[in-house]
Amino acid sequence: MAKFTYRMQNILDIKIKMENQAKLAYGIANRRLSEEQEKLQQIFLQKASYEHRARELVSGTLKVQEIRECRNAIDVMKVRQRAQMMNVHAAEKNAEQARAELNRLMVERKTQEKLRERAFEEFKQELAYAEGKEIDELVSYTYHKN
Repeated sequence: MAKFTYRMQNILDIKIKMENQAKLAYGIANRRLSEEQEKLQQIFLQKASYEHRARELVSGTLKVQEIRECRNAIDVMKVRQRAQMMNVHAAEKNAEQARAELNRLMVERKTQEKLRERAFEEFKQELAYAEGKEIDELVSYTYHKN
């Protein structure tokens, strides 16, 4: 029996490798996004604790130096919050680009796999045709021999 060989198998193999690399890149981008979001959450918590501390300082006996330090800390946390939000936005953008690239590569791989399946179906049809022809010749030879 004949063996099926897909003449563009090396291209399919390359597409599969590229898809696997894109999956890794997408995973890394998602992990980075999660880390950046977690950092932002920590900044929000620190800022909230400073604001709570500032309210306590204002409501009790007034200690001007501590109130100033607390307000300065709140201002610093606001700046860090804005910077971290920009980091989160950049990480989201990178994750989206990685996802789009992964989708593109998956479509290319699936296209190659469909082409391979079509080639295999054609191979099976040609094989069936050849077997049928061979059977016809055998029957014809046996019939004419008698």
